[in-house]
Amino acid sequence: MTEVQTLPATLRRFQAHSEGFRWESVVLKHYKPEGTHFRDITRQVLFGPESGLPAELRYFEVAPGGYSTFERHEHVHAVLILQGHGRAIVGEQVFEIAPFDLVYVPPQTWHQFQAAKDAPLGFLCLVAADRDRPTRPSAEEASQIRQHPIIGPHVRL
Repeated sequence: MTEVQTLPATLRRFQAHSEGFRWESVVLKHYKPEGTHFRDITRQVLFGPESGLPAELRYFEVAPGGYSTFERHEHVHAVLILQGHGRAIVGEQVFEIAPFDLVYVPPQTWHQFQAAKDAPLGFLCLVAADRDRPTRPSAEEASQIRQHPIIGPHVRL
């Protein structure tokens, strides 16, 4: 008889805090080490390669009025909004987002997530574990983006 090897079940309980969503044994991290191209955002890696997955499932929380970096890269994002509301800029479109909306960010597509001023925006983001580094717009690209009739008024650079 062949023995089937199974991994032990792991449970990380959800913990609602006044400071935002948290899970047991999951480290709350700064979104990025430093910079002025994003504001008031944290991340938690819920599952990653150490779990045997070829992907990372991350939870981001953007404080009211905060935003992620306006960037692009080769890897895709699959995003599920869990709390709050705000905007997602994807390519040349601006979407109003709310809980349980799904946002797909294709490869090499400019994108940014922004929380409304009255509530935090929390979302799950699934990405490949092996991925490229994001790039931000050059000075020339930033100038063109600011002049774009649809996304220009909304982008935070």
